[in-house]
Amino acid sequence: MIPLIQYISSQLTDLYGEDEARALAWWIAEETTGLSRTQLLSGCKDTKNIPNLQTIIARLRNFEPIQYIFGHCLWSGLDLSVTPATLIPRPETAELVEKISTFRFPQSESRSPKSATPFRVLDIGTGSGCIAIALKKRHPEWSVSAMDVSAEALEVAKANARRNDAEIDFRQADILTESAESIGHFDLVVSNPPYICESEKISMKPNVLDYEPASALFVPDNDPLLFYRRIAYLHSCKYLFFETNERFADEIRNLLLQSGYSDIQISKDIYNKPRFVSAVL
Repeated sequence: MIPLIQYISSQLTDLYGEDEARALAWWIAEETTGLSRTQLLSGCKDTKNIPNLQTIIARLRNFEPIQYIFGHCLWSGLDLSVTPATLIPRPETAELVEKISTFRFPQSESRSPKSATPFRVLDIGTGSGCIAIALKKRHPEWSVSAMDVSAEALEVAKANARRNDAEIDFRQADILTESAESIGHFDLVVSNPPYICESEKISMKPNVLDYEPASALFVPDNDPLLFYRRIAYLHSCKYLFFETNERFADEIRNLLLQSGYSDIQISKDIYNKPRFVSAVL
């Protein structure tokens, strides 16, 4: 291991553990030098004087997410800007994109690239725009829209769409107050809404609790299905895909049944937790 990696790891191991500290050290080294791991290992550049290294380490020791420190992250093949106005995209959300992309829609509904009426998709609570952009990159023939209540988040999402050459129709709106008429009808609606109960804060790590936007994370303990109920009630699509709190997947299935949806599927994430719910209206 090169001395730079050893040094950074030694400054972080007590807080992050050996494996995560080493991963953070490589991230810092690659980001600050512009070199790949292979290039760093070959010793093709002096790494003794990395600018702002102590500041970066100090921020990490305060549990600030490294994605916010450097202002971007790699996720599902995309380079995305992230700020404290947006959640940091998770691996589970990439799984949600994969499930939609591999879902077997009837050919007459998913539309061909030459179709006069493209398959219309809406991402509710888009945040950094990660879901909408990833779907558009995989299915350029789809017409993809995205909405969020946060003007700051939408600015990040718009920048990410430009950065990744994805044409998305963004709009600012609050799903809890918008009418079905103003939202319009889509073939598919996807949402990764706030789903962590306030009481769960006690078990959360400071890098999430102290830095990521609370409005995109938390729901009241007495109404954990707040966003799911509202989206289901609007009946604005035929196909519905959710990311969920593992504790409430069965309750969401019952909610969707009561709202007139069928073919409701619950699937697990890479951690074997019930994380995704899909349904057909």
